Amino acid sequence: MLTDSQKKVLLRIARETIEAHLCGKKLVMSGPEDPVLQEKRGVFVTLKRKGRLRGCIGYIEPVKPLAKAVREMAVHSATGDPRFSPVEPAEMKEIIIEISALTVPEKISDTREITLGRDGVIVKRGMSQGVFLPQVAEETGWTKEEFMDNLCLHKAGLPARAWKEKETEIFTFQAEVFSE
Repeated sequence: MLTDSQKKVLLRIARETIEAHLCGKKLVMSGPEDPVLQEKRGVFVTLKRKGRLRGCIGYIEPVKPLAKAVREMAVHSATGDPRFSPVEPAEMKEIIIEISALTVPEKISDTREITLGRDGVIVKRGMSQGVFLPQVAEETGWTKEEFMDNLCLHKAGLPARAWKEKETEIFTFQAEVFSE
């Protein structure tokens, strides 16, 4: 679990990095001294404007130190989410940043092991993969079946019911979610 102080540092890193990038400023990429923020963690950075999604990109796997991953995913969420045009500097005053620090994904054998609202879910089959963060279930109000169908169809590019087939691998993870 991250402390309130660590959460504030990560949110500040995300905002300062996005603002510097959008204004073409070079930002010194030194990381905080806190060893917890130097641990490798999966992370997603979500941007919302007026309550609506404006960008969301992240690392599912713990491939980089948390502070560095937040820095990189903040920029990608603002400028590289293919669902949206890049964020403009003038928009930043209306942007709320949310960070989801992830646990390591674990493979499950039965969707009954999934608790909506607690678990994020990854489906994989061959080269196709999709992920929903835990908060998606709460935001949409979907049943577990709707959640899984939408994950397969809209995120992984698989048939809606692919999650019921033995060739599809399912992983769960949890996220510590915090925002400005």
